[in-house]
Amino acid sequence: NNNNNNNINNNNINNINNNINNTDQFSSFCFAVAPMMDWTDRHCRHFHRLLSSKSILFTEMVSTNAIIHGDKDILLSKGDAENPVIIQFGGADPNHFAICSKEAELRGFNGVNINVGCPSDRVQYAKIGACLMAEPKLVAECVYQMKKTVKIPVSVKSRIGIDDQDSYEFLHNFVSEIVSAGCFCRL
Repeated sequence: NNNNNNNINNNNINNINNNINNTDQFSSFCFAVAPMMDWTDRHCRHFHRLLSSKSILFTEMVSTNAIIHGDKDILLSKGDAENPVIIQFGGADPNHFAICSKEAELRGFNGVNINVGCPSDRVQYAKIGACLMAEPKLVAECVYQMKKTVKIPVSVKSRIGIDDQDSYEFLHNFVSEIVSAGCFCRL
């Protein structure tokens, strides 16, 4: 995939600045309710929306493999009252991320998010979550494929580091790689 990597690496600093400043859709929101497995289901999100109309809600993480091979109507269900709501995906296949992002956009989600933060052993065996921080080029390729496919914002939830890789330089390099691929960034 050398050609795709060249497309990502050829983006310049203007692309990074455009993605950092591309916050119009969410600029009036005070806080975001983070995705939490077995917690932020549609009932919880509805309750959170009743508490505040000025929040961005995230779904719990949904595996891209589950969406590709499972019941999309159940896995991608949400109520209009939840908006704005961003769906969080877990996976490692750029093509699966693109397909799932399109499905989410068609079903009215306001954004898509890649989980690169979950430290759980349950997800890391499938190359999901925090372990992906060790592969910024793969995450950037996922972002790139998603951005080619949808018009809604694409974001990444990450940690500040993994294992003994928790320096500013490590985080800066990771963020630079995914932002250059078109990731939505809010500072």
